[in-house]
Amino acid sequence: MRLKLRNLLIFAAPQTVGGQAVIEGVMMRARNSLAIAVRKTDGDILVDVRPWFSLTRHPLLRKPFLRGFPVLMETMVNGIKALNFSAVQAAEDEESGESEITSFHLVMTMALALAAALGLFVVLPHFISVGMEFLGLAGDVDSLSFHLWDGVFKMAVFLGYIFAISFIPDIRRVFEYHGAEHKVIWTWEAGHGLTPAATHGYSRLHPRCGTAFLLFVLAVSILLYAVLVPLLLMIWAPGNFIVKHLYIVGMKLLLMVPISCIAYELIKFSGRFNENILCKAMCWPGLMMQLLTTKEPDDSQIEVAIAALKGAVKAEEC
Repeated sequence: MRLKLRNLLIFAAPQTVGGQAVIEGVMMRARNSLAIAVRKTDGDILVDVRPWFSLTRHPLLRKPFLRGFPVLMETMVNGIKALNFSAVQAAEDEESGESEITSFHLVMTMALALAAALGLFVVLPHFISVGMEFLGLAGDVDSLSFHLWDGVFKMAVFLGYIFAISFIPDIRRVFEYHGAEHKVIWTWEAGHGLTPAATHGYSRLHPRCGTAFLLFVLAVSILLYAVLVPLLLMIWAPGNFIVKHLYIVGMKLLLMVPISCIAYELIKFSGRFNENILCKAMCWPGLMMQLLTTKEPDDSQIEVAIAALKGAVKAEEC
């Protein structure tokens, strides 16, 4: 279902929503629906409303500390589809004739994205830490110093990556739409009318942002690896140096499933009770990171985020 929206409607705010910036637009998600709003070159806002692809239909997968990883996977699927839709619209404006990716290409894209993320934030820091061991600046893989270096390099790679891409003009536009998404969600959650003017008093930072989730994942991984890796080596410690480190890296990759589940519960808790002083402290690093991943939007970008939110919420009422 596609709509061209010019006029702004007002809805009450009965439910929690989330979102994601895309190319020249915003994707907003309600409970079972999502809407992707994209600004066309002629000034119109194109809104595509779809059902939310879910991996948590089974009640067991909705349980706390089990739901985090499937939620992460379904968010990736829907996010990649939304990005692809926005890219197709941009290509149509340039008359390149591109079409949306097939299911096979979606799976391949997800696999490559996961492999790149795990390689960058799990494998690379581990082997840099091995280098610190060779230099005599860290102990073996079962020592606390090794995992402290591993954590430092994880954070450094993450921060460096975000900082580097923030200089790309097209990425900066996406970060502006990211800010628009947050400001509109704050306005919605406050129960105010959805107009660009109503969003001006709200922050572009939000505690439930995916950036904050990634920081929680990194923090939880540092703590769990420091505890669990020595235990794993007590169970089985390969004698060969290379095999031992490949074994530990493999275990770290497997541990990303429970780590993402724990991180998801932490961000849900801190976002729900964001006025609590402990939750504010938990949210603070993620909010500071959003100073890089969001930029102040203009009113035309706010209008796109509003159109996406209305499309998603309206679909829930049908």
